[in-house]
Amino acid sequence: MRKSLVSAIAMALAVSAGSTLAMPAQPAAAVSSQTPTQLPRNVRPTHYAVAITPHAEKMNFDGQVTVDVQVLKSSTSITLNAEGMTFSSVTLEPASGKGTAVTAKVAVDEKTQTATFSFDKPVAPGSYKLAMNYVGTIGTQANGLFAIDYPTASGNKRALFTQFENSDARRFIPSWDEPNYKATFDLSVTVPGNEMAVSNMPVASKADAGNGLQKVTFQTSPKMSTYLLFFGLGEFDRVTTTSDGTEIGVVMQKGKGAQAAFTLDSAKAVLHDYNDYFGIKYPLPKLDNIAAPGSSQFFSAMENWGAIFTFEYAMLLDPSFSTQGDKMEVFNTAAHEMAHQWFGDLVTMNWWDNLWLNEGFASWMAERETEKVHPEWNTVLDTVGTREGAMSVDAVATTHPIVQKIDTVEQASQAFDTITYSKGEAVIRMLEAYVGPENWRQGVHNYLKAHSYGNTVSDDLWHAVDGAAPGKHITQVAHDFTLQPGVPLMKVDSAMCSNGETTIKLTQGEFTKDRPNKQPLRWHVPVIAQVVGNPAASTLVDGSATLKLKGCGPVLVNAGQSGYYRTLYAPAQLAALKQDFTKLAPIDQLGLMSDTWAESMAGLEPVSDFLDMAKATPANADPEIWAEVAGSLVGLDQYYRGDQARQDRFRAYAVAQLKPVFARVGWDAKPDESTSTTLLRTQLIGALAALGDQEMLKEVRRRFDAQATDPKAVPAALRKTIFAIVAQHADAATWDKLHAQAKAEKSPMIKDRLYGLLSVAEDKALAQRALDLALTDEPGATNSAGMIGGVAWRHPEMAYDFAMAHRAQVDKLVDSTSSSRYYPMLGGSSFDPSMIEKIKAYETTIDPSARRPADSVIANIQYRMMIRKDRLPAVDAWLAKNGG
Repeated sequence: MRKSLVSAIAMALAVSAGSTLAMPAQPAAAVSSQTPTQLPRNVRPTHYAVAITPHAEKMNFDGQVTVDVQVLKSSTSITLNAEGMTFSSVTLEPASGKGTAVTAKVAVDEKTQTATFSFDKPVAPGSYKLAMNYVGTIGTQANGLFAIDYPTASGNKRALFTQFENSDARRFIPSWDEPNYKATFDLSVTVPGNEMAVSNMPVASKADAGNGLQKVTFQTSPKMSTYLLFFGLGEFDRVTTTSDGTEIGVVMQKGKGAQAAFTLDSAKAVLHDYNDYFGIKYPLPKLDNIAAPGSSQFFSAMENWGAIFTFEYAMLLDPSFSTQGDKMEVFNTAAHEMAHQWFGDLVTMNWWDNLWLNEGFASWMAERETEKVHPEWNTVLDTVGTREGAMSVDAVATTHPIVQKIDTVEQASQAFDTITYSKGEAVIRMLEAYVGPENWRQGVHNYLKAHSYGNTVSDDLWHAVDGAAPGKHITQVAHDFTLQPGVPLMKVDSAMCSNGETTIKLTQGEFTKDRPNKQPLRWHVPVIAQVVGNPAASTLVDGSATLKLKGCGPVLVNAGQSGYYRTLYAPAQLAALKQDFTKLAPIDQLGLMSDTWAESMAGLEPVSDFLDMAKATPANADPEIWAEVAGSLVGLDQYYRGDQARQDRFRAYAVAQLKPVFARVGWDAKPDESTSTTLLRTQLIGALAALGDQEMLKEVRRRFDAQATDPKAVPAALRKTIFAIVAQHADAATWDKLHAQAKAEKSPMIKDRLYGLLSVAEDKALAQRALDLALTDEPGATNSAGMIGGVAWRHPEMAYDFAMAHRAQVDKLVDSTSSSRYYPMLGGSSFDPSMIEKIKAYETTIDPSARRPADSVIANIQYRMMIRKDRLPAVDAWLAKNGG
């Protein structure tokens, strides 16, 4: 599953080039000693035969399911998961067919999301068929079976899709809805004959069902977890290709086939590479990618086996609107979900505490594949940003281990976070570098081969890699980084050169943003270091270590940036590195800047260190370096919000730094420019606009106004950036113009974006209009929550108070998997201490198990307040000495 990137907050952040300083953290949790379950373990399903008749116009469906079960222990009842459904009959009979079917009494518990079927006499151990007839609900948010309404040139349409991860298959089928209850599935659906039905497996047969309906039966699925089942229905087109004998399809609304071409070509290349890398051929006969209009606050794509579900904005490319960044995101999303077909689908974590086995690995594999297939995108540098995002979260008191204790559905939903995805990816990258790529690959192959169609825990992977890389003892290293939270801090105590060799002494501590006196944890840390310009050497640091390096000169620790730790240099060492900054590889330049930024904000070194480094960045530095500088300057600018005089002084300096860079990049793309330069153009336009550069704002507005008569004024590559800046600075007339465009737009993907832009206005009156609009049916059921979130980025108090005042209405606009994090998130950009009290009051209204996101937001607000109080005076002092 890919986390959602579509919210209006994300768009606002993209325009503002926001810093990772404000990323939320997550609270600590102990490691689970055993796999928990919410269900009794006396019954195990082996096969589901499911028949569904959806009634899209009535927003409900009829369901029939017969489950082959093994009763393992005599009992008078059977309990399984069910939510939002009513049962008309439940019977149990011996699988042999010999014996009488008995009728069960049904008791549904909505709180525990279970149904219990009771019998007059104990059911003896053995094989049975459990048959259930029921009615379920079609929702408007992406939980269970849900409907998406979308506009087309021929009128509004409605399509149906399912989303089950993490615990929503129980809304579609009464089932043992836990990942380690794997079974096979037969699915048949009775649907309108003019619509296309899609599921995990190819269609086995179709039969006329009368009244314009047809019964579509799909082939039997492989053994899999319930959350991977999929069903989609609508007026679709399907385009196909093949790769290594597997049919690959993209399914989308009619007429959008051309927008799917890049995903189709990408999937073909990715599937071939993954077959080769994993050493196990993709086992299903087809692999569809299903594109849906709309969005979710929780996710953007889902790895259903053989039927990957993705919202259109993360799969399709509209030439009138999509950017190079969109293209890169589409590829990465496809690569992520396809990696899950092995890591997650073929082999599945035993319980949600090991979710990172799915998500961290898929994120790492997608990045690896993107680097391989599209080296021209230079995405290897993105790994530093991924790691920085994780470290920002991981360095706050409310963090948690990668492997965490999960007891409830709500906690499982909360596990889809930055630690699971980004720290998981970063730690895997480090472990692969530690054991070597080929040893790592062999270990992964052995792991998948040994556990195909089964369930695992993290140690199963570590033992497999240990076997492939003898002597490396990866299990010890992996345990340190996955079973305890936090970020190691590698202090370079000394660096002495003698006879052409430099000896460095390293001492390990812990990097924290909010606990300067914390007793540090301890890790076995793989460290790679080098004297700049010389070969690297490596060691495993356990508390402290000495390492000899070839050559004499400035020492770089974490060379290549594969390590998950921060490096703290003595002042003289950092000065020497800054002097040789241009000799460092771009990825090491980014790593050094990131460490310096984070450590200066945490008070471990002067803020001037980062500002000096940013000021000295040469004009011809890699675009990614300038993107880092721009993002950090805009991030600092946000801390001055509300203090006009100090902010104006900082902005004058920041604009002066960035304008010469933009002058080199220019408004118009050059035929031979790099992808990084193309991306930097939009980043600099957004940054200069966010910093209030009047020349930039004037030119953006001129281009926006000229688009009707000058087709070149707003090229597709800049359309979203220009529109977002105009929306941010809109007056009432401009807002009305954007609103009219949103209402008239017939492309759901563009329409959704335009409604999101209505929420980013700086003007409070327009922000209020966006909030009011969000409670109407007009934006679309899956867009309204994002609009409220968009307002919250610039007006957190207004958005939070509005959402809480209309909580009953807003609850219906948020998918249930996001509900506990949604409301606290609205206050996340606040500097106001009163927001902390409001969120604490919110916490009293929810179950204690759901309070992690709220605690994280509170910790983040406290951290932001600290930065504003303790770090900005040093920035002011530096500006006074440097022309600010």
